[in-house]
This record gives sequence, structure tokens and C-alpha cells, in this order.
Amino acid sequence: MAGEQGFTIWFTGLSGAGKTTISHIVSDELTDRGSKLEILDGDVVRENLSKGLGFSKEDRDTNIRRIAFVADLLSRNDVPVITAAISPYRDIRDEARAMMGDRFIEVYVEASVDACAERDVKGLYKKAFAGEIKEFTGVSDPYEEPLNPEVVLKTEEESPEESAAKLIAYLEERDLIPAKG
Repeated sequence: MAGEQGFTIWFTGLSGAGKTTISHIVSDELTDRGSKLEILDGDVVRENLSKGLGFSKEDRDTNIRRIAFVADLLSRNDVPVITAAISPYRDIRDEARAMMGDRFIEVYVEASVDACAERDVKGLYKKAFAGEIKEFTGVSDPYEEPLNPEVVLKTEEESPEESAAKLIAYLEERDLIPAKG
């Protein structure tokens, strides 16, 4: 998109809430409209940028700060960014917001632990409930819901496509992307 401006769509929510699925639908739509966006998926970042970090609060904070640093770098250079990481702690998300200002769009992908456990194809929740995985967000480690996210996607009530359409409509309303014409 000529004259594109940078922004960061910061997905947050429990494992299995739908962050990655919705981020890919939104990415496909923006790419179809000519965007040159980047996705910073939590699992991919952990494998490449944050390899060796564990899941203590300090390591999680370091991981999220790294994602925020890259998202800020890209978005301030007019590249739209989608992050899809649990980012369980409100204070670190607030740090990212402070860093990016109005380029930061917090999107809460809301789903209960029970719904996420039902969707869990990797069996992580089953292991966490059995105590085999320590520090698992939503089970043995806290998840702090956003207080004032720009967008809330209720994935127990909305299909991934409906959630993505809701976010796309928000981006159009803010004139961050042109309306589909």
C-alpha cells in the first residue's frame, strides 16, 4: 500500500485462544490489499530471537521486550506488524504500549482456559493440569487480562473469520488501512 503507515497489532491471550489463527487471516487480508506487513509469532520468536529463555517471569518479560523492540523498530519505519504471543503480564504489555504510543493496538483474544484446553492439539493443557508442565499460563502461572484493549475478540462466540473481520473493520475505522474497495 503506497503511503502505508506502521502500526503494531499486539495479540494477547491464552495458549489456544486463537491468536495465530486470526493473525494469519488478518495477514492474508492485508497482504491481499498490498501491505508489506510482518508477523512476529511467539513460537517463532522463541525459537530464533529468544532461544535459551525459559518460562520464568523474568524470561517471559525478556522475550516480550524483544518482540516489542522489533515491533517498534518495524512499525516506526512504516511497516505494519502483527505480534501473536501470549504476553501474560500487563506491565510488560504496558511497556510495549508506552514504547510505540498510538502505533500500538492491543487485541485481547478472549477464551476461557476450558475452551483453550478443548482446542489444544498439542496436549499442553493436559500436561499442565497433570503438573507435568510448570509455569503454564492460565493453569499454574497467571494471565493478566488487558484492562482497556482497543479490540476484544471473543473466540468462544466468534469464528476466526468473524474475529478477523472485526479487527479489519477497526483498522479501517482508524484509517490505518484503506477500506476494501
